[in-house]
Amino acid sequence: MRVPVSGLAQQVVEDLKQRILGGQIVPGEKLPGENSLVEEFGVSRTVVREAVSRLQAAGLVETFQGRGSFVLEVPDRTPGLREVRSHRDVLDLMDFRIGVESEAAGLAASRRTAHQLKAIERALDGFRRVGADPSRSVAADFAFHLKVAVASGNRFYSDLIGELGPMMIMLPRTQLDPAYEMSDPGHLTRVIHEHENIHAAIERADPEAARAAARVHLANTRHRLTSGRYSG
Repeated sequence: MRVPVSGLAQQVVEDLKQRILGGQIVPGEKLPGENSLVEEFGVSRTVVREAVSRLQAAGLVETFQGRGSFVLEVPDRTPGLREVRSHRDVLDLMDFRIGVESEAAGLAASRRTAHQLKAIERALDGFRRVGADPSRSVAADFAFHLKVAVASGNRFYSDLIGELGPMMIMLPRTQLDPAYEMSDPGHLTRVIHEHENIHAAIERADPEAARAAARVHLANTRHRLTSGRYSG
């Protein structure tokens, strides 16, 4: 059975990620070149480019035109926050996010300032603009969730979401088959609409609606995880 590009790319991502987190490739060091990775993993250039895009979206590398990709400093995690290693961990993380982020959205609806609401709007617009671009959509998606947490007025929500980082978004997307968006072109539109519902409830200062909108969005994300339709 032929492994899809997304699956092959994830295999490359996991190998390089372990090298980075394990210190085999240190911050500031250049990743092996595209030709080297193609030869090492026995995959196509398309697979390698997809893998590098995912590492970039996860905040592990930065790519410079004509120079290659360089490893970034890996931020320290809050003690007790374990690395997400398995599909079971991803589902457990989603259960955790449902509880935390639903309440954060409710508090944001009752406490947000005009400046914080504007920041949520900008994050939502940014997510709409980047669409399904894997090298940018993860960061844009995460920015929206972080701005909602900040608007809760409780630093523990924003600190925790900030410590989880973009990987809380990246992980549910890592096995997304590019062919899926072609088979269900309305998928991204639904995800954006879920974000819009959260924003709208916060904008009209309706805590219960904000909690419900956040819970629906994250519950739908969890469902997509179990059905192979990753986005969150």
